[in-house]
Amino acid sequence: MNSVGDTEMRENDSASAVYRDPMMDDMRDEEKNIHGANIYSDTKGADLESEHKSESDEEDSPFEMVRAAVSNKDDPDLPCLTFRSWILGIVFCAALAFVNQFYWFRENSLSLGGYVVQLLSFPLGYLLALILPKRRFSTFGWQWSMNPGPFNIKEHVIISIFSGTSVGTAYGIDVVTIKRMWYKSDMGFGPSVLFILTSQIMGYSFAGLSRKFLVYPAAMIWPANLISVTLFRTFHESHGIGGRFTRTQIFWAFFAISFLWYFVPGVIFPALGFLSILCFVAPGNTIANQLGDAFNGVGMLNFSLDWSYISSAYTLSPIAIPWVYACNVFAGFVIIMWIATPIGYYKNTFNTGIMPMYTATLYQTNGSKFDIHQVMTPTNMLDAAKYAEYGPLRMTFTFAMTYGLGFAGLINLIVYVALYYGKDIVDRVRQSRSMDDDIHMKLMRRYKEVPHWWYLATFAITFSLAIVTCEVYHLMAWYWVVVATALPFVFTIPIGIVQALSNQQPGLNIITEFIIGYARPGDPIANVTFKVYGYITMAQALSLVGDQKLGHYMKIPPRHLFIAQLVGTIICAFVQLGVAFWLMNTVENMCTEKGYPFTCIQANTFFSASVIWGLVGPEKMFGSSSPYHPMLYLFIFGLLLPIPIWLLQKKFPDSWIKHIHTPLLFIASGFMPPAPSHVYTNWFIGCFFFNYLWHKYRNAQWTRYAFSLSAGLDCGLAISGIITYFAFMNVQIPDWWGAKTHHCPLAAQGYLPIESPA
Repeated sequence: MNSVGDTEMRENDSASAVYRDPMMDDMRDEEKNIHGANIYSDTKGADLESEHKSESDEEDSPFEMVRAAVSNKDDPDLPCLTFRSWILGIVFCAALAFVNQFYWFRENSLSLGGYVVQLLSFPLGYLLALILPKRRFSTFGWQWSMNPGPFNIKEHVIISIFSGTSVGTAYGIDVVTIKRMWYKSDMGFGPSVLFILTSQIMGYSFAGLSRKFLVYPAAMIWPANLISVTLFRTFHESHGIGGRFTRTQIFWAFFAISFLWYFVPGVIFPALGFLSILCFVAPGNTIANQLGDAFNGVGMLNFSLDWSYISSAYTLSPIAIPWVYACNVFAGFVIIMWIATPIGYYKNTFNTGIMPMYTATLYQTNGSKFDIHQVMTPTNMLDAAKYAEYGPLRMTFTFAMTYGLGFAGLINLIVYVALYYGKDIVDRVRQSRSMDDDIHMKLMRRYKEVPHWWYLATFAITFSLAIVTCEVYHLMAWYWVVVATALPFVFTIPIGIVQALSNQQPGLNIITEFIIGYARPGDPIANVTFKVYGYITMAQALSLVGDQKLGHYMKIPPRHLFIAQLVGTIICAFVQLGVAFWLMNTVENMCTEKGYPFTCIQANTFFSASVIWGLVGPEKMFGSSSPYHPMLYLFIFGLLLPIPIWLLQKKFPDSWIKHIHTPLLFIASGFMPPAPSHVYTNWFIGCFFFNYLWHKYRNAQWTRYAFSLSAGLDCGLAISGIITYFAFMNVQIPDWWGAKTHHCPLAAQGYLPIESPA
């Protein structure tokens, strides 16, 4: 499940007494606000600290950061997978699946995270404990009750894990969407369900079979989970939070504010989401339009009063990231979008001056949009003769540069992890082989483990269905399913070890696109299908392993955890696919500018990638004869960038240089496009107010209320957006200046004129 933040990695134990990563030093103050008495100003806040002191005299984890966050005690009599946890788990799972998929298609995407469930399920669990009957029932000899006693921490955790499967949208829905909306080849609901379920659930088998290496060893810390552990314990072990208001009151107050306010930028005055100063000052100047626009420009001086563009699906809440991290991400955005992009674009690099500055749309050499149906066979394969006649594929400078930065970011992350975590990883792997079971592993032995054959059966079923689905519905040949499945089989454990120790996960998406792009050029559907099974299976497996480690820390019975994850994933698949088909069947002009706000900008970028890597192929797009070939050499930049920073941080450990974290500099480029370019500016402004000013000058207030406020704003917006969609579906909004979102019309064209054909 998604945690609300990362946590420090380096502790002063003998195994890791090496150079400290400054990224984790920056988190030290954040963690102090969550651990121990510093979190609250009342007497209850000290209870957690005194408990830690009493526990420290007993057997505990060998790692300091785990000792600070995770209890070394367990009550095996606490019920876990109860009637209450089933009800709330299913409700939150379905609700998050619906909301996140609904907003995924919108131009102003929003993603509700796991912390929303953590906050809301707590009071609802206590409410059900008050109102449900305590009568006991007998079903096939099994005794159970709707209300087995007070709502407890294990129920809270299992609800969050249950619904955590819906925090993200299923990657396979991208394939379903582009096949129907762009390639005009509808898979149908049944085959789509099989495709999504097999790609999502196959990860369970890899997660389960890697438990011995990634979950059980004490050395595999998974530090991102420690914040979640601390929040759960804070809810259940500290009842008073100080201050005039409770967290629940703050949540509902800002829920109401956000709910009501969204009617203004969402319906009445949409222009408030895009206040472009440059376009208002110089509406007839093309360069001002391009620099100021959020859709086809770089978003300079473009501000927003719409929370959906401040806390978007690309940036998530500005409250959920430490200030120093936000500075790194925004610095990377400024360098890429406000410096490198205008320089490259206005130098007419790759002859892109005839195209818009910023878009994922694909073009011909003459600046007109590329029509894939002019170069495809009836079976959606590339027709080489038609392509040669139609002309080569071209993309904007920004789009090409972000692909190059993708190569650079991947190698940068690998080098960064090697420099900052290399010795730790080697030491921890050695420890995992020789270290005795820690207290948490010993406590977990009292619960029945999930048998290996459960995971093997899961793999056999999903792998077989994946082959059938791909063969019967012509996605790709069976042997490519085998090759795609081999990638997570090889990489899940090594990449999982890196993530378990550093919170960093090198992605396989570029690797999968390269492999299938060279092996199967001219087949876009096979390309994206291979990417789903090759990349998402591993990503899903590591997400599930992270949940298993959270359950390990919280002493959740493994079989209960397996059931919650599996059922949650199945519910999520059906709900999200149902939302996708419902919208595609009912929204006019879906996935076009006329269908605003359902413009499918994320799916549009995925479609463009399928054309670049699949239909045309990497050889034509990035080979030695391609104008974009130099972009491949940006990997050298990514390779070298961390080294001087690392050396300077070692030489000047207390200078401002210690706050530079090179992997974060590449974060924004991963979403540029499809993200509207002004989201990072407005997100950073939100970070400044919430996580710098408020956090610095009203720290006690921030500690009590920050995540409740964030959850309230996100949930209020989400519900309001859905209600306004239904309420105004058939209402004609008056056409006035404030009802328009595009006030930079000249940004939709290049700064150079398109030459008319002779």
